[in-house]
Amino acid sequence: MRTFLLGVLWLCLGLSLDAVSLIGQRRMETGAGAAARGEGLLKRVRRGWMWNQFFLQEEYTGSDYQYIGKLQSDQDHGNGVVKYVLSGEGAGTVFVIDENNGDLHATRRLDREEKAFYVLRATVVNKRTGQKLEPETEFTIKLHDINDNEPQFSKEVYTGSVPERSDIGTSVIQVTATDADDSMYGNSAKLVYSISQGHPYFSVDPNTGLIRTALGPGDMDREQREHYQVVIEAKDMAGQRGGLTGTTVVNITLTDVNDNPPRFTQSIYQFAVPESSKSGTPVGRIQATDRDIGRNAEMFFTIVSGDGMDMFDISTDKDTQEGVITVSKSLDYEKKQSYTVEIQVQNTQMDPRFMSSNSKDMATVRIAVEDVDEPPLFDKASYVMDVKEDAALGAAVGSVSAMDPDSARSMVKYSIDRRTDMDRLFNVHPGNGSVFLLKSLDREENPWHNISVIATEFNNPRQISHVPVYIRLLDINDNAPTFATVYETFVCERTKAGQRIQTVSAVDADEPSAGHKFFFSLASEGNHRSNFTVRDNGDNTAGILTRRASYSRLLQSVYLVPVVITDGDYPMQSSTGTLTVRVCTCDREGNMELCNAEALSSSPGLSTGALIAILLCAIILLMIVVLFTALKRQRKQEPLIISKEDVRDNVVSYNDEGGGEEDTQAFDIGALRHPDAAAALEESAKQRRDIIPTDTLLYPPHRHAAPSGLIMPPFINQRVLENDCNPTAPPYDSLATYAYEGAGSVAESLSSLGSASSEAEQDYHYLSDWGPRFRKLADLYGAEDSDFS
Repeated sequence: MRTFLLGVLWLCLGLSLDAVSLIGQRRMETGAGAAARGEGLLKRVRRGWMWNQFFLQEEYTGSDYQYIGKLQSDQDHGNGVVKYVLSGEGAGTVFVIDENNGDLHATRRLDREEKAFYVLRATVVNKRTGQKLEPETEFTIKLHDINDNEPQFSKEVYTGSVPERSDIGTSVIQVTATDADDSMYGNSAKLVYSISQGHPYFSVDPNTGLIRTALGPGDMDREQREHYQVVIEAKDMAGQRGGLTGTTVVNITLTDVNDNPPRFTQSIYQFAVPESSKSGTPVGRIQATDRDIGRNAEMFFTIVSGDGMDMFDISTDKDTQEGVITVSKSLDYEKKQSYTVEIQVQNTQMDPRFMSSNSKDMATVRIAVEDVDEPPLFDKASYVMDVKEDAALGAAVGSVSAMDPDSARSMVKYSIDRRTDMDRLFNVHPGNGSVFLLKSLDREENPWHNISVIATEFNNPRQISHVPVYIRLLDINDNAPTFATVYETFVCERTKAGQRIQTVSAVDADEPSAGHKFFFSLASEGNHRSNFTVRDNGDNTAGILTRRASYSRLLQSVYLVPVVITDGDYPMQSSTGTLTVRVCTCDREGNMELCNAEALSSSPGLSTGALIAILLCAIILLMIVVLFTALKRQRKQEPLIISKEDVRDNVVSYNDEGGGEEDTQAFDIGALRHPDAAAALEESAKQRRDIIPTDTLLYPPHRHAAPSGLIMPPFINQRVLENDCNPTAPPYDSLATYAYEGAGSVAESLSSLGSASSEAEQDYHYLSDWGPRFRKLADLYGAEDSDFS
């Protein structure tokens, strides 16, 4: 291999040198001929050398610089005056030139895949003067490719799929590889694909890389093998010996097709279900398997035959793909104890390529009905009964019937669910189920009655059933017809006989089957002197007509016309209605202008009920005001005197608090310290300092006579005089105490301000002389100390 590569390299290098030499010779000859032909014709500078490109082999492995070619100018006469200068891509680093002889070398190994060519410029200058001898010319160095790159696939791992049981040659996936070598030069980039792993199931196209199936439908079965791993190889040099290779892995999966039918896991299934099961109750599940997956494994079940086709249904559980058998009709153990059905299963998605007689499967299902204690069963789902509204108490309305469906045939008793008959209008015989009346009925009040009858087993009272009973009341003619509304009209004082002033109609609460038929006539008691007459229109209405040509509202302002209304049913019912006719003054067109006061008061306005309601509201408001005023007047002020036994024990509270001894504005504390000096003060100076009187003294001081039998101390008289003369004293409806301790008082001063500290014994026997109120205090303080020892 190495020998071959070196041979190719030297061959290319030789070709390059020969081509350069030939080009140089031809261009030099061309230049000389041109100079000869143009001599004497044009005066221009002739290019001394013409060349365009050089070729260089990539990946040079030699130790010396790689020789590229030689640049030579006709200005170079070999005398050493010419200097070759190189510039452009890689000049001086990648490429160097011998400035004396023009030899061009590459200084390092080059890779075509990194850069395929280089553009440089060359010129010659005079070494001595530095003057350019030739114009600068551009040339290209191209790299010749060698096979130094292996093929590379676009993916390291490919993933593909193909349906199972596909025909031979079915396309699976295409792989692609590329080679970085030059595809325009040799076979370095020409690739050939081959399969190194995956035989004999798959093959690959050597030119395109398309992978295909290599076996027939019978050998490519997903249920036997689903996943395959294939290794594909790409080789350059057109697959020849010595070419480079690259590989990739392809994971191929066989996708499922519906080539397997479902199969029951059992041929016979057995289930049991209670006879009391409702419609839709699950009975059991049957299972079938399918080797396919996904939608190809979806299946559905059907009941195709058997004596239970009408009694049971079957559906498919979408999650588990199981067949669910359910009850479709009510079961009765006493009638039939077991059922047998044939069930078929098949796929929902069928593939025509694999359809056959074996695409379906059958199984037998046996269902046993279990006996349970059932509640009584009525012979009807509901009952409708008719009774006349005038039926007597105890009259039979109808009857219900129920029986125990079990083989025991237990006795049944009946009752009414009183929640449906709160008024206890009906009752039922407990033995035979006969429904009868307990109270009288009125169709006009309620035409229908809906009750519920209960049937209960004697042996098991917990077994009960309900049935609705609808009772319709039949109408009888028990209501007389009446006016459809309250009729009030007027008649003009000047009119004509036979003038219709009102049309009346009637209503009846009864509903005869043939419809209502009413007859109108004037009451007999007023017929001979009536001023009006009644004309029956024959359509359940009547007209009120005048019998006179003039009326006077001064003589009689209001007429009451009695009208007899009779129905046409049996028994015949009639009533008398009264029409009010008022006499009014009218214009020429017959329009009312003026009626009497009574007529005016009957004009549309407030009704009697509204007036009564307004009057009641006014009375209630008046009572509230009176009650509020009484409560306000009865408010009691808090009494100043709490105890009436002794006025001296009471103190008037002014709701103000002094500041103690430092408060010299409210009162003078010196009056307590020196009572004698305080008594000598002028009366004008004894007013309270905290209140400045605003009014002058209106009444002169006077003395009050003491009550008979009471001797008042002098100091109390003095205090009474002070308060009488003091305009700032409390009001006259207040009570003040004038008792004062200190000088002038019988008890003298009890204050500690004037007391001398002494431990001598004190005599408290004088307290006994103060009266019965101080007797307890005298007993406490007058007792000897030995009494407490």
